Amino acid sequence: MVFEQVATGGCQSYLVGCEQSCAAALIDPEISQIDHYLGLAARHGVRIRYLIDTHTHADHFSATRELARQLKVPVVMHRASPAPFVELRLADGEMLVLGKLRLSVLHTPGHTADSMCLQVEDRLFTGDTLLIGATGRTDLPSGDPEALYDSLFNKVLRLDPALKVCPAHDYKGRTHSTIGEELATNPRLQKRERAEFVAMMQNLNLTMPTHVTEALRTNMSGGKTVARLLAEAGAKVPFMSLAELKARVEAGEDDLIVLDVREREAYEAGHVPGARLLPRGQLELRVNQDLPDPTRRILSCCELGYISTLAAATLRDMGFLHAVALDGGMKAWREAGYPVKAGKEP
Repeated sequence: MVFEQVATGGCQSYLVGCEQSCAAALIDPEISQIDHYLGLAARHGVRIRYLIDTHTHADHFSATRELARQLKVPVVMHRASPAPFVELRLADGEMLVLGKLRLSVLHTPGHTADSMCLQVEDRLFTGDTLLIGATGRTDLPSGDPEALYDSLFNKVLRLDPALKVCPAHDYKGRTHSTIGEELATNPRLQKRERAEFVAMMQNLNLTMPTHVTEALRTNMSGGKTVARLLAEAGAKVPFMSLAELKARVEAGEDDLIVLDVREREAYEAGHVPGARLLPRGQLELRVNQDLPDPTRRILSCCELGYISTLAAATLRDMGFLHAVALDGGMKAWREAGYPVKAGKEP
């Protein structure tokens, strides 16, 4: 069996495949590791046939939809998943076939309603249902401590104690455990009475994951993350350095329109000399009256360089093919000691 484990911070994802048929599945892929996954598949000479999320993730961004677009293969989740882009929905007791491998599904709600575990030969991919030394939390959307108790004590923990536990998260550098080890040493599994287990889960008082709202939004809907929007915008616009803009401002060149896309208050507190104000939120509505000549060279700037990148990309989409963005923002401009003018537009 082809097997690769990829750690991204505390997130764990897995490539499993059949050497004879060269068919593989990717389990719980993370968006920043796409090139890594493709490289691993190429190195092993396998083709990724299935992209699997064990549940709707709330703490990182899944790569399943983007990889599905690139590879033209289905996204696989439990049938309770709310994501509209899931093409293959599995139920308890069903399996996926990868050559000689069989990926058996165990529906294990609790962390989320759509949580499932996958057994492949001697390994159990537990998602966030069972972690090494812990369990998945139950205080996020669709979490249910009663359901988690049943999933653990009436399903997962009744499997072969020698099965290797491969979770979707581990923050201590551990690669796997076993069912037997978890039964013996996992503190949460020592609460074996339903009431005490549920009470424990309801009083963990854990902090919310970073980007929880954005992660749930994108993983449930297939929408784009802010990072992806910025990356896509940055890939289609050129940039101008702070020093180059300073030189052009000092030379008094009039072939460059400097467009400050911040709000008025920020602009009036200090802007690049000669810059025009056109807030990003009004760009599409005012562009025809404020920028009547689409052949002009336009440089957008903002406070940190992110909004100006989006603005330059929008301008290019609207036909301003000479739009560029400032590499950096007004914060970097001020810190460099470059000239700033306060007050309203001239």
